[in-house]
Amino acid sequence: MSMPADERLGLDVKRAEQTLLAAKSSAVRAAGLTVPQYAALLLLSDNPGMSAAALARGCMVTPQAMTALLKTLDERGLVTRTPHPWHRAILETRLTPEGTKALGTADRRAVAIERRISDAFTPEERETLRSLLARFREAVEGGGAS
Repeated sequence: MSMPADERLGLDVKRAEQTLLAAKSSAVRAAGLTVPQYAALLLLSDNPGMSAAALARGCMVTPQAMTALLKTLDERGLVTRTPHPWHRAILETRLTPEGTKALGTADRRAVAIERRISDAFTPEERETLRSLLARFREAVEGGGAS
């Protein structure tokens, strides 16, 4: 059973996602970061000492991708990784002063985008959008291929 492209909500969501990602990529590039690097630094700023596995879950990337990302951030001096005091096999990750500075630059620009998005909707519309997106996710997760 075919469905016309203009009736496929997934395409609208994908277009919105691509538009947001392009804007955020441009914004965080000023700080020399990629969107995944920015996301990791942002998560670390609120949760110092996170493990790579926890960061991967929080940033919705694979553990392998997070390992590579953290290696790059460490090489650039934006994070430090030290053994956990009790679990020596786990490395705790923290922002360096340079990482905090890069995050600040990137976040000011990313927040400007988030504010433009937020300002385009009333508070009620924002809540409705969140609710509709949650239903969208539930529909995708709940259904198999038909």
